[in-house]
Amino acid sequence: MNNKKIEWIEQIPENIDELKKKAGNKNNYHDRISAINSLKKFKCRQSIDILWRLMMNDLVYTVKEEAFRALQAFGESVKLPKKKKGHLIKDINKKVIAVGNTFNGDFEIEEFKTRFKQRYPEAYDVYQFEKKNKFEEWIINTLKSAPKK
Repeated sequence: MNNKKIEWIEQIPENIDELKKKAGNKNNYHDRISAINSLKKFKCRQSIDILWRLMMNDLVYTVKEEAFRALQAFGESVKLPKKKKGHLIKDINKKVIAVGNTFNGDFEIEEFKTRFKQRYPEAYDVYQFEKKNKFEEWIINTLKSAPKK
């Protein structure tokens, strides 16, 4: 077990508004993790509130875990929420199919991803993270399994 103590200071970060905005960016999990990495260095009410919100509500499980660890390091009494099973976004298959239907026949996967991201940025962010290098394969399989018109 590693006994590395996380160092933090008890003050409000000077860029708290920027961190709050990054933590609230539902379209980019990198921003949310980056915000957590900054917030965990400052033990204050605002940091704690933002970290609690991310731990309880974020759809990307790694974001939940990082927020949980930061709160734990602050000495907060926290319990990591269970990882959701099944679809993380309601009607995700319908959303993927709806984007597929905006093309008349063939399309490049990059075109599809761009359109999907424009139309459903939060769903794109969550599934791009969850599926990692199988994201494109997941899109293709979802479209293949769509009922034929």
